[in-house]
Amino acid sequence: MIHTMPPDAVADPHSTPRPRGVGIGLRPPHVRGLMDTERHLDFLEICPENYVGRGGFDAYHLAACRERWPILVHGVSVSLGGPDPLDTDYLAQLKELLHQLRVPFYTDHLCYTTVGGFQSHQLLPLPFNEEAVAHTAARIRRIRGLLGVPVAVENISYYAHMPGTEMLHADFVRAVCEEADCGLLLDVNNLFVNATNHGLEPLEQLGRLPLDRVYQVHIAGHTRQGCRLIDDHGAPTCPEVIAIYREVTRRLGSVPTLLERDTRIPPLDEVLDEADMIRAIQAEEVSA
Repeated sequence: MIHTMPPDAVADPHSTPRPRGVGIGLRPPHVRGLMDTERHLDFLEICPENYVGRGGFDAYHLAACRERWPILVHGVSVSLGGPDPLDTDYLAQLKELLHQLRVPFYTDHLCYTTVGGFQSHQLLPLPFNEEAVAHTAARIRRIRGLLGVPVAVENISYYAHMPGTEMLHADFVRAVCEEADCGLLLDVNNLFVNATNHGLEPLEQLGRLPLDRVYQVHIAGHTRQGCRLIDDHGAPTCPEVIAIYREVTRRLGSVPTLLERDTRIPPLDEVLDEADMIRAIQAEEVSA
């Protein structure tokens, strides 16, 4: 078993310990239900873009949730590998939010989202090559310094190879993590979706990733459109993804795991039922 101790050197001594167990995303349809629920939940994860610079009910509900559970923060718009200059004004506001929530680390997607000042709101794949490794790693190191907390990057789902690609996606992820000396947010569903769509073997690709750098795991469902799987977080986790998650847990032990549901969001109790199932799998594999 790998004991994950990511080498990120930047840390806030006042931050909370890294959570364990299984959490869910804080999504608008579930906010009021979470205020009342007595069911077990280990942590919540938010998209900071929904909270940076906002007050009112959003800030109130987030503060109330923070009183009950640890909060993890997972961004979608920093554009880690993008060509545009970093938005330092946004990063300063993000740093304030991270400090207020006392987060142990920040995660974002290993991709780009902005080009020429245009925010695509899409997680666009980078060319998998050494030039992109060096460019992205340098930006991650700078972002880590600006935020003052460790950073972990997520292996995204991608549907086409960008021009200039020269290596496998898993090898690209490893190279960026090593060059940036950062952590990995391992998305198991993305791993399966990519492997299926591009004719690769999921466990072989898993072995290429820097598993000793894993901070957190994401698990989710997907849908099929013709011959292609689409990572839409709109379905329960499928048996094939669960099987990979079991292998991940056998290798890594207890790593904080987020169950994602972002489209066709069911009632809160259904999401918590699935989270309980994931938690039971985690406990079973860790104790085996």
